[in-house]
Amino acid sequence: MSTSTPTVVLVHGAFADASSWSGVVAELQGDGIPVVAPANPLRGLASDAAYLASMAAQIEGPVVLVGHSYGGALITVAGMTENVVGLVYVAAYVLEEGESMAQLQGRFPDTPLVGSLKQWDYPVADGDPAVELTIVREAFPSVFAADVPPDVTKVLAVSQRPLAASAFSETASAAAWKTKPSWALVAGADRGIDPEVQRFAAKRAGATIVEVEAASHAVALSQPKEVADLIRDAVRATS
Repeated sequence: MSTSTPTVVLVHGAFADASSWSGVVAELQGDGIPVVAPANPLRGLASDAAYLASMAAQIEGPVVLVGHSYGGALITVAGMTENVVGLVYVAAYVLEEGESMAQLQGRFPDTPLVGSLKQWDYPVADGDPAVELTIVREAFPSVFAADVPPDVTKVLAVSQRPLAASAFSETASAAAWKTKPSWALVAGADRGIDPEVQRFAAKRAGATIVEVEAASHAVALSQPKEVADLIRDAVRATS
């Protein structure tokens, strides 16, 4: 790959960590594509997007942002960063400016994920505890990663990272897909974000869409080649 090859920044979503991209990282590194998979703070849309934007701005040269799930909401805002040249959504929320994840999801029937969340309190500096969410351990395999081997999902269920509940109601301050090219992978058997939500939002954004028919929400883990292929398309188109 040439020196103008964009750096791919892989942004994980809620209830996961950067290791969920391990298969995708291996695929991209095998092609000599520079890649970074940061830890997403999962504390709120505005603050997490600001963190991601700051990180992208410090990377030399062009950047393609890739967001899974909640990570899609973040790249929608952080994608306004000047050196970001493309956006790739993987089973993700593609928000409109001024829209929240709850509002987008609310257009469609609830998925099994909604009834499988557990609330936890955590301390914050300015007083009352805040609420964060995880997926109930027993429900995690079927809701999040039905096409991932059970021995793997047992580990994922106990190592999931919680998302601040407030993130669902925060609205996107910008929609970078209006000015940057976008690609989207729809996970056809997703029980976390309804495939219809993914299709609707990706079409609204004018994204180039591919569908992986039997894929769960954890498509980056279960189908890394298909995910990497779409990212390669975005890298080629923006190089």
